[in-house]
Amino acid sequence: MEPKNEPVSRIYLVTRPIFSEDSFSAEYKKIDRQHKSLRDHVKEYFTCDGKRVKNALLSLLPIIAWMKIYRLKEWLLGDVVSGVSTGLVAVLQGLAFALLASLPPGYGLYSAFFPAVVYFFLGTSRHLSVGPFPVLSLMVGAVVTRIVPDVGPPANITEFEGLTINQQRVIVASSITFLMGIFQLAMGLLQVGFIVIYLSDTLISGFTTAAAVHILVSQLKFVFGLKVPSFSGPLNIFYTLEQIFLQITKANVADVVTSIIIIVAVIAVKEINERFKLRVPIPIEVIMTIIACGVSYGFNFEEIFKVDVIGNIVNGYESPLAPNVEVMKEGAVDAITIAIVGFAVAFSVAKVYSVKHDYIIDGNQELIAFGASNIFGGAFRSFAASTALSRTAVQESTGGKTQIASLISALIVLITIVGIGFLLEPLPKSVLGALVIVNLKGMLMQFREICYLWTRDKTDLVIWVLTCVAAIILGLDLGLAVGVGVELITVVFRAQFPRCCILANIIGTDIYRDRKDYLCIHEPDKVKIFRIPSPIFFANIEFFRDKLIQAVGFSPLRVLRKRNKALRKIKKMIKNGELQMSSSGIKPTALVPASDKLDDENNTDDLDQPTDFSDLPVQVNWKAELPANISVPPVDIHSLVLDFSAVSFIDISALKVLKMTLKEFIRVDVEVYIVSCDVYIREKMHDCMFFDDEIKTSMFFPTLHDVMLHILTKHPDCSQDSQWAKVEHSPTLRNKLQNVSQPDQSTNSTQT
Repeated sequence: MEPKNEPVSRIYLVTRPIFSEDSFSAEYKKIDRQHKSLRDHVKEYFTCDGKRVKNALLSLLPIIAWMKIYRLKEWLLGDVVSGVSTGLVAVLQGLAFALLASLPPGYGLYSAFFPAVVYFFLGTSRHLSVGPFPVLSLMVGAVVTRIVPDVGPPANITEFEGLTINQQRVIVASSITFLMGIFQLAMGLLQVGFIVIYLSDTLISGFTTAAAVHILVSQLKFVFGLKVPSFSGPLNIFYTLEQIFLQITKANVADVVTSIIIIVAVIAVKEINERFKLRVPIPIEVIMTIIACGVSYGFNFEEIFKVDVIGNIVNGYESPLAPNVEVMKEGAVDAITIAIVGFAVAFSVAKVYSVKHDYIIDGNQELIAFGASNIFGGAFRSFAASTALSRTAVQESTGGKTQIASLISALIVLITIVGIGFLLEPLPKSVLGALVIVNLKGMLMQFREICYLWTRDKTDLVIWVLTCVAAIILGLDLGLAVGVGVELITVVFRAQFPRCCILANIIGTDIYRDRKDYLCIHEPDKVKIFRIPSPIFFANIEFFRDKLIQAVGFSPLRVLRKRNKALRKIKKMIKNGELQMSSSGIKPTALVPASDKLDDENNTDDLDQPTDFSDLPVQVNWKAELPANISVPPVDIHSLVLDFSAVSFIDISALKVLKMTLKEFIRVDVEVYIVSCDVYIREKMHDCMFFDDEIKTSMFFPTLHDVMLHILTKHPDCSQDSQWAKVEHSPTLRNKLQNVSQPDQSTNSTQT
């Protein structure tokens, strides 16, 4: 409803001539700018000076920038508290996520230490907690079990001779991580951080939800204390479930009871932490781990209840390990997938916290940071690192301000590795499995997005569901490929089949909207305004052509051919004396009509050409009454307006078809106009010889209202009341305009 007592200042009055693009260009000269050539860009890129060296150094080592503004008194305490809290969580998650990678738990601590230290110097995010991520751990585990399966011989790798199965798996995991780091570093140096834009939030949500299902199933064997072999490849989740159900009667009661207690206790305390927004959350995972270790050691769970425990943890650090080239060849495709997923997840989380705390992150530098972190970590026997959402949330919520918190967290992990790791040896693996399952809550709750997407965007729903289902059934690597494929198909589909519409004037304004959406709307007689809502290229130009013909109600090519055929017949009948033609029209004579068959009926070469009246005294009026045996399809419009306001580019193939289509309309006496066309598209049209004797620059107009006023001036009868172009049509607005001083009416202008 229109507000009462609206101030006159909210009404605008514009007095200017009606502009076409030609008249606008004549009135307002465009600046001829000199665009840089490729040579100029290359020269500028390789030019070096002191400022560029300084910027490059600050970009490569972001620690310099934020350390300069570090507020020691305000931030240090928060970073220390946050680092200790995050470090305790990182220790447990490192042990737990190593199980997902099918590695001895102690190597998860390496993954929680080495990458975090490198990221401290190179990363641009101040809040990411870098280390193992369950999805990446599972993807690495799939490669590990494929090359070194639980049952059967490993792949034919030379360096595997004489090694235990765990040593072989460590080589595989570290080599894949090293290669993953190389891919990330290369993408960062090549400035291709934009690649993550092809992984939408919807796709990542569906993918991580499927990964959560895989992780949940993979941990059931630890929760139930079963000896289930690891499977890889398509349908692996179903093979795992099959083995679990076959062995369910052999479940270890102690493991099941322990897991249930851990899950219930951790979920309950986490709910308390979230509900009461505690400054320092209760470290329930650490508490339950200490209790479980003590109970397991005191009651000798390993001997009495046959519980599978962590066992020996490597004391200190092992020597660096060179990556195995044969392994990298076997897992190259997997490494690329892991590299992209790891960066996409980390960058998405980093963006959230950078916006929340108002600082900038650099996607390319993040790729360099994660690449270097994984290369360094892979050399020291760790597996793929990214960021765990829960661990990062702990670091930020407990007061962490900078990566100092991550460094302190890494020190906690270091102390565990070199000093107190042996205390965790009695810890049952079922406890780690239960902790992993509890931490899946956030990812599993993403299933709720199905209801949200159903009501908001069906296309995104299709992407989410197909990505999730494909990743569950086919595995994470193939599932991600399917998701990206589906996403690209939807993009192509949206671009190739956009929603075209016919516009009409909102009465009393210079605004034009879809005629189906409004009641107070007027469509001028014999004028069609067709809106093209996307770029025009080779794949969708025929779709636009079909929609345009459907909108105007006739095919101009068919009309043109019918007219040319009719003209042939008229000329023949005049020649035979059956018709006589004058300024008043065509009249039949008294002669008997000859055969309707034309001598040149099979000659159709010139039917698509402009109608030729050169050898007739006057032109044929196709709207007038024609002889009984001659008929042509009616053309109900005299003007066609194409709204190019949403057309961002057009390729050469589309230009050819567009030019042909416009000529067809022009040849059946329909005036064609194009409005709001981007200046660079018009320049491309000039370069591609789009304009000729039929298609002229005078058909281009800057706005819809300009062209509609032009049409109204040229065809005054196109609207019965001729009021559609005047704001005074609105009674309320007319009353308000009476209080506004009127401009000089002597100029050739239009009021809006």
